[in-house]
Amino acid sequence: MDQPRQLIDKLEETSRLTKEEWIVLIGGQNEDLAQYLFEKARRLQTQYFGNRIYIRGLIEFTNYCKNDCYYCGIRRSNRQTERYRLTKEQIMECCKDGYRLGFRTFVLQGGEDGCFTQEKLEDLVYTIKADYPDCAITLSLGERSKESYEGLFRAGADRYLLRHETADEAHYQTLHPKELSVKKRKQCLWDLKKIGYQTGTGFMVGSPGQTPEHLAKDLLFIRELEPHMVGIGPFIPHHETPFAGEPGGTVEQTLFLIGLLRVMLPKLLLPATTALGTIDPRGREKGILAGANVVMPNLSPTSVRKKYELYDNKICTGDEAAECRSCLNRRMEKIGYRLVIDRGDYGVKCLED
Repeated sequence: MDQPRQLIDKLEETSRLTKEEWIVLIGGQNEDLAQYLFEKARRLQTQYFGNRIYIRGLIEFTNYCKNDCYYCGIRRSNRQTERYRLTKEQIMECCKDGYRLGFRTFVLQGGEDGCFTQEKLEDLVYTIKADYPDCAITLSLGERSKESYEGLFRAGADRYLLRHETADEAHYQTLHPKELSVKKRKQCLWDLKKIGYQTGTGFMVGSPGQTPEHLAKDLLFIRELEPHMVGIGPFIPHHETPFAGEPGGTVEQTLFLIGLLRVMLPKLLLPATTALGTIDPRGREKGILAGANVVMPNLSPTSVRKKYELYDNKICTGDEAAECRSCLNRRMEKIGYRLVIDRGDYGVKCLED
């Protein structure tokens, strides 16, 4: 018990551990150690953000995807998925509703869908930015060329989310078809950071074959990249994928890793994910109490939410945006936090108001 505690103290002091130290710390997880970690994480969370929780309005605008990742419910081989694409007018209506509800960040997320050309995407980003200049636009559109990222940045995109999923090359190949590589994924992340995006990455917790060494490599890569955002959530199997029968990730390990990320990089924008709320009714609250400071309610039309099924039993597919925001606000207030109307940019230390 003493060594893992000492490693948490070292992480707080230096923000760095060796791979071997990470393996010891991850392997030493237990309830007492987790509570020790969460106390530190909350102290840092309060130091930089007070009791403020930032909201991002998620717009899942297409569930078409050219990729065939073995864990993903919208993989191209899934013939049971009812595919959809939102029109530009529908997306703008989502932004209109979101802005009225206090959202100042819109997250455009979709599969790698060739129907949305570079020209269409740049036009969409430009239009949203023109109509809502005080809002941030986050894109989560997968791997693209550096030139594509540059064009979207010039059009007005502020942030980009691209989870690396696992930093270990051999493990990456067990989760993805051979045409995808962790080397390319990491290069995309370095390109995004160089261009000037507030850059986000992340990984699944408990993915098939994952070991403490894999997680250690994830944390080492994140420390090297120094992203502005990190999204992690438990692996949840989808019934129409090759991993349908695999066990899912756990709440406990996901929370522990959220706490480690907060202590390692205190200024991170760190979501309490929908996946965490899917496997535990209080998962998002627990995520906040472990050190997270972002929630991402869904602004997509309720008619398509169930169709954007990356994993089974996704929550909040039937709630209207206003209901979802109101529910989350009550949940946060019950644990001593509050949702704020704010872009919530990285590096802007909160001022008490």
